[in-house]
Amino acid sequence: MVTDMSRGKPSAILWRFSLPLLISVIFQQLYNIADSVVAGQFAGDAALAAVGASYPVTMIFMAFATGSNIGVSVVVSQLFGAKEYEQMKTAINTALISIIGLGAILTAGGLLTSRLLLAVLSTPSEIFADAVLYLNVYILGMIFLSLYNICTGIFTALGDSRTPLYFLIASSLGNIALDVLFVAGFNMGVAGVAWATFLAQGVASLLAFFTLLRRVKALPHEGCPKRFSGRMLSRIAVVAIPSILQQAFISVGNLFIQRLVNDFGADVIAGYSGAIKLNTFAVTGFTALANGLSTFSAQNVGAGTLSRVPKGFRAGLVMVMCFAVPVALLFCLGNHFVMGLFVESGSSPAVISAGGWFLRIVAPFYPVVAVKLIADSVLRGAGRMSAFMITTFSDLILRVVLAFLFSGPFGSTGIWMSWPVGWGIAAIMSVVFYASGLWRKGHASSEEDLRQAAGK
Repeated sequence: MVTDMSRGKPSAILWRFSLPLLISVIFQQLYNIADSVVAGQFAGDAALAAVGASYPVTMIFMAFATGSNIGVSVVVSQLFGAKEYEQMKTAINTALISIIGLGAILTAGGLLTSRLLLAVLSTPSEIFADAVLYLNVYILGMIFLSLYNICTGIFTALGDSRTPLYFLIASSLGNIALDVLFVAGFNMGVAGVAWATFLAQGVASLLAFFTLLRRVKALPHEGCPKRFSGRMLSRIAVVAIPSILQQAFISVGNLFIQRLVNDFGADVIAGYSGAIKLNTFAVTGFTALANGLSTFSAQNVGAGTLSRVPKGFRAGLVMVMCFAVPVALLFCLGNHFVMGLFVESGSSPAVISAGGWFLRIVAPFYPVVAVKLIADSVLRGAGRMSAFMITTFSDLILRVVLAFLFSGPFGSTGIWMSWPVGWGIAAIMSVVFYASGLWRKGHASSEEDLRQAAGK
């Protein structure tokens, strides 16, 4: 189903479009959470720590996939909103070819550097071999991961957030079943967790790819779309590269933080492993809802219906708070319960304590980071990537610097304290950029839009 977001009630469109995105993210995060839960429950704390130690490195590779997703989604949304179907199909063809090439390069580079990266992070010797094993299998699936993210970005750009959801639900449930089969049934340990994810994600990406090809072929166009266009790749890169850098900088920052965490021993590493996955689940959920607004903004900017964007912003705030507040309460009040998912019942109190304390410090500020992401989504949808990058990098730099400063006097607690400060300052900057009207500059309203705005 393809949706034109330049028509209809903005709040209704966003709820209908963004909820499947949120559900998709929930199931996608089940990949990572299920890996840690199964590893901790059936293979022990050391396996949980090994998966956790490799997690910040995997996020570097994920940065390329998600950043490319965003770049393609914005460009395709703008072309779709402007009804330039031939150019839109050229953009899709170019993106698919480019991401397969990028995935192959990342796979080769990752396999060559995986041991070095984990060594630089001072990964403890008792979990090093398992961490390398998990990371290498993850890297082998980079082409699948990249391809799936690009397909998802194109589906959402066309206003279809349901099709990738169906694939992802089946894939996530399959991943969980394979996790349990390989680890609990076949005693494969960390290797079983890694191969379960590889297989499930590979199937999902191929199904999404072939379905997308059929969907795009059915769309109308005049002329002959190109299989590859350097000019279109440059246009996609203008949005994708800042998004990749944003995600990569966050991942690199997480590497520095992981390096600090590793100094506090296996119990803190394991606790942080579980807590950071829960935190990522929450923040990625906010990001998914914000991405819905980004697609909405991009289509309306492309169509020249700029007066609809502030309405979408207000509806997006309401929508994201409906998710952020309950999750914050759950993690604040039930942190020991959710951390208990990652370890065997009655064991590892130090692991639960470390992860629970992280959640108690960070979760109350989820509404703050949610506001930042909603404001960022409008800037990104309008192509204002410089402002988007300023707020993101400010958050990251503050978090890393403060983590190092606070870890000395406050220990691991000082590391957790850096999150709220970075989020708070970056949120203020994002809202100021949005309120200044920067996103409007360079974009013309259509005559119809101007008449509608003048009559209200």
